[in-house]
Amino acid sequence: MIKPANFGKNKNPGDLKQQIGDAGSELKQRAGEAFQASKDMARDKLAEATDAAQDVAKGAVEQLEDRTHEQQQSGAHHVDRLAGNFRQAASAFEKDVPFAARGITSAAAYVEEAAEKIRDGSLRDLLDGATDFAKRQPAAFLGISVLAGFAAVRFLKVSGASTSSSRTDASGGRASAARPSLQGGAS
Repeated sequence: MIKPANFGKNKNPGDLKQQIGDAGSELKQRAGEAFQASKDMARDKLAEATDAAQDVAKGAVEQLEDRTHEQQQSGAHHVDRLAGNFRQAASAFEKDVPFAARGITSAAAYVEEAAEKIRDGSLRDLLDGATDFAKRQPAAFLGISVLAGFAAVRFLKVSGASTSSSRTDASGGRASAARPSLQGGAS
């Protein structure tokens, strides 16, 4: 603690300068110590906050990786089913249009490879493979694109129809109540 200067007892200007100089030095030293303590405390708190942020980020990344892996496996399963559908279509065309059956079988093989690449997590390989396949067999690639478009439209129609029918049923059965009145009105 800084000792208060005793101005009343000692009138010697040299002693007063010495006391002021000593007080200034002591104040400077204490300020330096307080600054260093503050700096150390701030560094420790920053390190704690950084560690906490890294833990949170690591947990978020792990959750994201888990969800991505789940979605990847689900996507691979759906693509496998699509390849099975292609193979069924190829067998249906085998007798009547063997050329088309060979093209569809080739497309099914490509789709199965894509499912495997999705499952293994090699997105770059999947994109490179799609590009190579499109270059090697443009007609088959176009056919896959058309089939995928039809499948997507069908999926959207089915999911939209089930959603609207569940809303109608949940709203008090309006659809079933309207039928008897229409039938009664027509008689």
